[in-house]
This record gives sequence, C-alpha cells and structure tokens, in this order.
Amino acid sequence: MIDGKRADSARRRDRVLKAIDTAVKGGGNITVSGLARAARVDRTFIYRHRDLLERAHVAASTPHEDGRLAAVSRASLQADLANALEANKRLTARVRQLEKRLSVKLGESVWAESGLGAPVDIDQLQRQISLLEQDLANKHGELDERTEELEAARAANRELTRSLNHRL
Repeated sequence: MIDGKRADSARRRDRVLKAIDTAVKGGGNITVSGLARAARVDRTFIYRHRDLLERAHVAASTPHEDGRLAAVSRASLQADLANALEANKRLTARVRQLEKRLSVKLGESVWAESGLGAPVDIDQLQRQISLLEQDLANKHGELDERTEELEAARAANRELTRSLNHRL
C-alpha cells in the first residue's frame, strides 16, 4: 500500500514537472493553478512539495526570448541548489534508516548463527515446560487428596478395630 502511494505521488510529480516544462516552452503566464490543471493534480499537491513550488516560481519569473529560455538567472541557480540540498537531506535520512534496519537484521543473523543465542524453538519448549509444571501441580494436589482420604480411612479402621476389641 505504501509503495502504491509512493508510485502515485511519483506519477503526479512527473505530470507537474512536464506541465512546468510545457508551460516554459509555450511562454505566457505560469501560475500554480494553471500548472495544477495541466497536470491534473490539486493545487495543494504543488504547495506541499516545496521543490515543485520553487520550480513553478522560478519558471514564472524566468524571462523568455522567442519561446526559448533566457540566460540562467541567479535565482534559478539558488532554487536548484536549495532543491538539491533538500533532496540530499531526504536521501541521507533514508540511507540512515536502511543502514539501521540492515544492522539489526545482520546482528540477529550473526547471533543466531553463532550459537550463543537461544534455540529457535525456545518458545515451544517454554510452553511445554509450563504445561508440565501445571500437570505436576495438579498431580501433587490429587496425591494430597488421596493421602488425606487414606489417612481418614486408616483412622476409621483403627477406631472400628478398637471398638470391636473392647466389646470382646
């Protein structure tokens, strides 16, 4: 689901970039609303993506000469630099996240292969131990009950034997 959302976002970004390129080549007034209509996206999509918004602003402020772009301006170079720096930050964060996940997975793998860790089926063994301990406790309870019954029966037999012996 996440991959689908990322793919949809990437497709919309591509449509916006193509709309910007088309608008720049065609000349005329470039607005966020016009770009959003041309790219079939909501205006908020462009406003949420700062790099797209900056490109739209740069494209709108870049002078044209006969349908061709004029010399590169300082503002466009600064916008490109800002976009590159933001992309670099996002990629650096993603690399750190992936390195952390890889480190965890490798650590688990090495721990399991070294034999220092618990066996894989330890949960099953612990459940079996719990069941056996519970069964043992039940058996002790039954044994105590039967011992009490046996003691009571012995006491009754002794009383009965004494009473029979005293009558004679």
